[in-house]
Amino acid sequence: MSAKKRAVVALAAAAALFLAGCSSDDSSDAPATPPAGTASGGTSKRPDGRKEAPLKGITLPAWNRKDYEKPEAKTYLRQIAATGARWVTFTPTWYQDKLTDSGMRPTDETADDDSLRHIVRLAHDAGLKTMIKPHVDLKGGEDRSGIRPADPDAWFAAYERFITHYADLARETGAEQFSVGTELTGVSRDGDHWAKTVAAVRAHYKGPLTYAANYDEYRDVAFWKSLDLIGIDAYWPLGDKPTADVGRLREAWQPVVKELAAFSAAQGRKILFTEAGYVSQKGSTTAPYSWTVSKSAGDAEQAAGYEALLASFEGQKWWAGVCWWMWDDWPDTGETPKKLAYTPHGKPAEKVLRKWWGNG
Repeated sequence: MSAKKRAVVALAAAAALFLAGCSSDDSSDAPATPPAGTASGGTSKRPDGRKEAPLKGITLPAWNRKDYEKPEAKTYLRQIAATGARWVTFTPTWYQDKLTDSGMRPTDETADDDSLRHIVRLAHDAGLKTMIKPHVDLKGGEDRSGIRPADPDAWFAAYERFITHYADLARETGAEQFSVGTELTGVSRDGDHWAKTVAAVRAHYKGPLTYAANYDEYRDVAFWKSLDLIGIDAYWPLGDKPTADVGRLREAWQPVVKELAAFSAAQGRKILFTEAGYVSQKGSTTAPYSWTVSKSAGDAEQAAGYEALLASFEGQKWWAGVCWWMWDDWPDTGETPKKLAYTPHGKPAEKVLRKWWGNG
């Protein structure tokens, strides 16, 4: 999700669907993707011949330096595992002041390195695999997709220092997967700079790599063939009117399913949904990327969104799974009340996850 917790995502809702959304085997320590550096991402079987299961993941973001060390951390991970999830994603975030800046830096809202080490260790202790997915956000809350540095060379040099720092932490902590970026639409067409960046990451981290493209960005990303998986943050609007009708939502997904199947085949890589989610608000399926669709509770619509996505993509051989945005929230940081927020915890959407993920 584009970024700062308290920022409303500023994407324009499309009148029609724009067809442009975490992966591994959940039942074995065999990787679900080829070793880093291989060209294929589309194999559907493990080395032992058994079919890979799609990823079952949930994101646990951080908004402050010590969030990942808070007492609630262990509880959240236990709750995530209880849904049937087998993966959890963490999102350390650096910030820049302006969209045209030449670099980014950690702030008091950045999970510090010790807290990231701590949460990965707790996740592994809880039996969860981990993906580290670093974000770059704007201090003023602007959408990160608008980043267009005045000096691209300087920005990419700074970005390489930022992303390899977390690649080192991913290697050190044994994180099973790593994202080289998230929703950087303004720079993701720059294939030359990204080729150098991905090569630098591979020199620091040997596990599977992805990039989390926005749902309206993925077709323009210039470096998919440098990565092991295509990552998409799957916030497609599924209509222009609120609905909890799963059948209608599944019908809305069908052109997207067709488009993604063709894109996966053309790129020779599986597609994982690095993010997907719906707030518990009326109208959430019309603008899944928005924190504030309405002030009316919409638990049934949120649950229908979960059901329709899983029913539409489960069984697609090219689909590597989903990492839902997001679990609960840290005390004193949530500006959206829990009953209206993205978390499925304690809502009908959690029952949908448990049903699909075998823990219901």
